[in-house]
Amino acid sequence: MFKRSSTRLAGAALCGSLLVSGCANHLSQRSEHEERIDRKLLDHSFQIDVGEPKILDLPQRRIRIYELKTFDITEYDVTRHYDRYTPYQPWREIYEIPLGAVAVVAGVGANVVNVLTFGSLPDSVTKDWLSYGIAGINPFMNAPSHGRAQQNLAGIDEVQRDHRVEHTSLPWSESPVEIKSGKDTNELTTDRNGVLRINLLDSPFAEQDLSRVTQLGLKVQDDPSNVQAVAVLPLSKSLRGKLIEAHGLIYDDLEDDEVSQWVHRVKRLSELGLEEEASDLEQSLIEMTRNDPQLQHEFLRALARDAGRLVAVPAGSD
Repeated sequence: MFKRSSTRLAGAALCGSLLVSGCANHLSQRSEHEERIDRKLLDHSFQIDVGEPKILDLPQRRIRIYELKTFDITEYDVTRHYDRYTPYQPWREIYEIPLGAVAVVAGVGANVVNVLTFGSLPDSVTKDWLSYGIAGINPFMNAPSHGRAQQNLAGIDEVQRDHRVEHTSLPWSESPVEIKSGKDTNELTTDRNGVLRINLLDSPFAEQDLSRVTQLGLKVQDDPSNVQAVAVLPLSKSLRGKLIEAHGLIYDDLEDDEVSQWVHRVKRLSELGLEEEASDLEQSLIEMTRNDPQLQHEFLRALARDAGRLVAVPAGSD
């Protein structure tokens, strides 16, 4: 009777030890390393460079706009530690229990051999077989499996690596700019380099009477942050006096004019100091007469004789 009770007690102790050991089915901890950069915006502004001279005396001007930002930057080395474990799936006990029993027997045998051979066997045989076997015969825990492992975040270590203040200056590329001329307000868009091209003889200014407009007001704004900047570009009195005459010279109907009138328009634009506009009109007239070589030749000869302008004919115009 006493022997039977001792046997039951030993069996209960064994089951209890198996259950307790089943709670310790953890895999080796895993760590991830990464770099993190925290950027804090300290200042945000715009710079509008209206160019030289500060007073506009020609119809065309390129205005450069930059977006300026100052950041407080901190760099960290971040290490995340994860506890790994094998999730429990009851149906796996069907094959894990018999495999675990075999592993326990093999592990015990390996440890005996290891003692006799003075510790010549590796831990993967003496310890890992026993660990796998005990977990396998425990009905409340699966054997460790790296393939099915899940993980929980155990902790995060952060080490500051660098701290600095950084300034950026980027073109206000392909973005809107509000331009106020007198009572009218228009919106133009910069190019990819943050350059705004203004031509007072082109739309939308060509439709306005700028003779009484003394300046252009420029405004840029970043809507998300509501940061904005303004600038003023004064118009010279002489330019305002030229615009109406220049507009007529450029845009009045050309087809009904004689060659001598074409030459007069080009020459007069040049006399007004609007050389770029004179060259543009010159090339437009050459292109317009490309299908009439005789008329084109007459125009070029009159340009040279009456205006002193020698023009190279573009390839394919003959």
